[in-house]
Parts: sequence; structure tokens; C-alpha cells
Amino acid sequence: MAARSKARKRALDILFECEVRGLPLGETLDERVISGEPPVNEYTVTLIRGVAEHQARLDELISTYSRGWSLGRMPAVDRNVLRLGVLELLYVDEVPDAVAVSEAMALVGDLSTDESPAFVNGVLGAIQRDKPALTA
Repeated sequence: MAARSKARKRALDILFECEVRGLPLGETLDERVISGEPPVNEYTVTLIRGVAEHQARLDELISTYSRGWSLGRMPAVDRNVLRLGVLELLYVDEVPDAVAVSEAMALVGDLSTDESPAFVNGVLGAIQRDKPALTA
């Protein structure tokens, strides 16, 4: 598995843990970095900090583009993978859009429901299509 793929998976693990346990995102990330068990990749830190900084906008876009699905109704894995995917699409310039979408689909394909890859692909594809208007 490539380094950035591992970093995304680790970021998802931390996001999921924080959500399920009701823990503050930044504090949990800091604990993981300090403990170093397992080591936290620099890109994982970038992703977690990005989600923390932009979460309101990410959630707004996910809610808007996921027609018929509220954030609370989505599986937690899907919700957090979408946060990572939208973050990479809109805020991480060095990651090509197609990579952001395919990596998100791979994560949910491995960790969520059978329907999740199509759902995530649809939401991220629509956001990618509208990216020029969303980043203007």
C-alpha cells in the first residue's frame, strides 16, 4: 500500500474513533502523534487538521450533494471518507481529483457497505464536476 493510501486509512481511523467516542479531533490527533504507536504520517496530520479546519464546509457540501441522505443517516465510515475526499478535492492541490475519488472509493470498498463505493463516487463526482464554482 502506498504511503498516502496508508495515511488516508490512518486519518480515517482517527476520524472514526473521534466520532464514535465523542473525542475532540485535534486533541486525539496530538495524542496519537506523541505516542507514536502506530506512527502518524505527516500527510495524516495534514488530512486531520484540514478536516478539523473545514468541517462545517465539508459537511455542508456532503449534505447538499448526497441527495436524500442526511449526515446522521450515513454510515460513519462513509461520512468520514467523504470528508477526506471532499477535503482532498477542494483543499489539497497536489492530489489529482481522480486520485482523491478513487482512494475514497477504495476505502469504503474495503471498510463499508456494498453500496458505499457507488454512493461515495456519486457524491464526490458531483462535487468534482462543480469544483470550479465551489472554489471560485
